[in-house]
Amino acid sequence: MRSSSQSAGKLSAIEITTLSLMGALIFAAKFALASLPNININAVLIILTTVFFGWKALYSVGIYVLLEGLIFGFHVWWVSYLFIWPLLVVVAMLFRKNDSALIWAVIAALWGLSFGPLMYIPYFCIMGGWKGFWLMWLNGIPFDLIHCAGNFAFTLVLYRPLCKVLRRLLNRDGLEDL
Repeated sequence: MRSSSQSAGKLSAIEITTLSLMGALIFAAKFALASLPNININAVLIILTTVFFGWKALYSVGIYVLLEGLIFGFHVWWVSYLFIWPLLVVVAMLFRKNDSALIWAVIAALWGLSFGPLMYIPYFCIMGGWKGFWLMWLNGIPFDLIHCAGNFAFTLVLYRPLCKVLRRLLNRDGLEDL
């Protein structure tokens, strides 16, 4: 399931293409589900990109974050995205050898719960310090719970099928016959 060229250095043409498409897919998938509050498949897509590409997943995350800023504007929330989504890559790297959809679903669920507090870190500086941070976070808890449940469900359901598709597309681990 792991890429054979995971070390730092130059990207191959196929890696540039694939990582760019994954970044665009993360953006498109979020945009497609935008009418649902805090329900998206970003976490599972970033987890899978990390599982297959290691640290190179940061390129996909960078493209995703840049597209968010270009389309929706560069504001304080966007500053949060600069560290929130790369942090998910770090977390996924810690568990990268895991192949359990349930464990990934729990990680994605915990990510959904932590998203709110992480999102409000930049607001700490501009919205009244700790008081503003706590008020924003407490008001956002219902959305964090929805985010948690959505991440858990999507990851549990999509992790295995998307792994299979990515293996086939990327021809990983000699699984040409999938």
